[in-house]
Amino acid sequence: MTYCIGVSLDAGLVLTSDSRTNAGIDNVSTYSKMHRCMTTPDRMLVIMSAGNLATTQSVIQQIRRDVQEGAPRNVNTLNYLADVAEYLGDVLVAKIRKHTEQTGFVPDATLILGGQIMGRNPNIYMIYPQGNYITTSDDTPYLQIGESKYGKPVLDRFLTRETSLEDAAICSLISMDSTMKSNASVGPPIEMMIYSRDQVQTPKHYRFDAENPYLISIRHEWANQLNHAFRAMPRLEEHAHPNGGLHIF
Repeated sequence: MTYCIGVSLDAGLVLTSDSRTNAGIDNVSTYSKMHRCMTTPDRMLVIMSAGNLATTQSVIQQIRRDVQEGAPRNVNTLNYLADVAEYLGDVLVAKIRKHTEQTGFVPDATLILGGQIMGRNPNIYMIYPQGNYITTSDDTPYLQIGESKYGKPVLDRFLTRETSLEDAAICSLISMDSTMKSNASVGPPIEMMIYSRDQVQTPKHYRFDAENPYLISIRHEWANQLNHAFRAMPRLEEHAHPNGGLHIF
């Protein structure tokens, strides 16, 4: 399994992914889930993937081939990010259908597209296996794919459109660490890209392995602060009273 987070902010984008792929408990591998597209100078596009590895690799290869061969419809010929999302959905559906027809097995995958085309706002889209897609909103400025449930609460508590890129990056790392704590199918190396609005040529890319000192410091400090907050909670016996007992039947 995997876990990827895309955060869309007024200041830009933060994209985070793990690198663990497993086909059973005794077949665990490391593959990057974050792919930066070959683009013209007016745009920056990144794709993150979750689901069947063969499907996602086939999709990425097709996207690259369309650019290299100058296909009429590719990530460089489309003028809107939503159109790029629709194109990715079409490629994804075609690859899934091909392998389903050949084997009867449905190799589903889900994608997150993040980026900016100059003259328009940066944004993030999630593309489903059926080819349709959604984007972020003011109330929910992030999208997740993969093992999303463990890392969702911290994102809900702290992220808004006005959150800074650095704070969103820290929040994403805490979300990722919380997921790794509860689910062994998600693991390092962790990749992160921080993109400042309108800086299409200079996104910042980070890679954190399991022993990275900064990742370890985030994990320890978050655990310590949670422990302190828990110990400071109002005590039950001091602030609540029993209601007389549970009905016996």
